[in-house]
Amino acid sequence: QVQFVESGGGQVQPGGSLKLSCVASRGIDFKQMAWYRQAPGNQREWVATIAWGDDKMYATSVKGRFTISKDNAKNTVYLQMNSLKAEDTAVYYCNYFNGLGNWGQGTQVTVSS
Repeated sequence: QVQFVESGGGQVQPGGSLKLSCVASRGIDFKQMAWYRQAPGNQREWVATIAWGDDKMYATSVKGRFTISKDNAKNTVYLQMNSLKAEDTAVYYCNYFNGLGNWGQGTQVTVSS
């Protein structure tokens, strides 16, 4: 089963930016990939999706601030996060859009002044 390894998280001030990466253990060329996040005490929520044809969709809360992209040659999905807010604080995960890959450890994003 596919494995995902997320990286790129950290602590930033409100208004700052981070770029997350997710490397998959197998090809993602024809897969619909997604980023999810889970804040303390909350359920995991969907953030963004990129289809195999490069169509992109975003949760209302991040639209206009986050950009999902991928590099099929590197089996890697990215999430560029700009204008970060305190409410973006969470552990970020990637997976297939259907969530059927093995969930990785995620990468912590903390937005705080």
